[in-house]
Amino acid sequence: MSSPVVREIEAKSILNPSKIHDYCVNPYTGCEVGCVYCYAALFMRRYSGHIEPWGEFVDVKVNAPALLAKQIVKAKKGTIWFASVCDPYQPLEERYALTRRSLEVLVGRDFPVEIQTKSARVRRDLDVIRKIPDVEVGFTIATDDETIAGMFEPNASSVGERVEVLREFKAAGVPTFAFAGPLLPGNPERLAALLAGAADRVLIDRMNYVPAVKAFYARHGLLDALTDSFFRTQSARLAKALRGRGIRVETVF
Repeated sequence: MSSPVVREIEAKSILNPSKIHDYCVNPYTGCEVGCVYCYAALFMRRYSGHIEPWGEFVDVKVNAPALLAKQIVKAKKGTIWFASVCDPYQPLEERYALTRRSLEVLVGRDFPVEIQTKSARVRRDLDVIRKIPDVEVGFTIATDDETIAGMFEPNASSVGERVEVLREFKAAGVPTFAFAGPLLPGNPERLAALLAGAADRVLIDRMNYVPAVKAFYARHGLLDALTDSFFRTQSARLAKALRGRGIRVETVF
């Protein structure tokens, strides 16, 4: 993994409206995880002014916790999502702790919080997360196949480690979820078995058929898995297997 271009910036706003939840908090612009399918890659370079490829730049919003503390005072109650266009626990979080310090701002506030990541680094913040009464922690886990996951999500924690951390949070009394999206090639029944006892609910989503994703699938001989019929079949199998294990399922697409 090459080091990304890192720039420290002062954000003008950190608690922003979201189309998924009421608000989103993105402590970073850019993401070292560099997932092939990331929808943020479609617009974030243009938005940020970076010329580097997606995954090779990160703007660190060094004032994020202080800005959140200021904005939260005037905000109407709503669910806050960490994070919509970056992984809140990407490697730079070890150095800057912007996600942790932002979560500390929310302790004692009456705001539901949803955290979504692909990194086991979230384990570090269990102590803070448990202090937020209405909180849910989830991992994107879109395949049971470690090789496939490594191809599409090169700098994420392994599937096994993600499941392990989910189990730890669930055992600690924190509600958990898995986001099986975009659903990747693999064995749906085995994925359901992995998530049993780890995720309280699972959301299933499809791949965005953008040219870059099509080209990636073609290079790896996976075009058969980039079709509507593939997603219909795989998602139906996954949903059936999950429900058979008593796990709540939501289909997004």
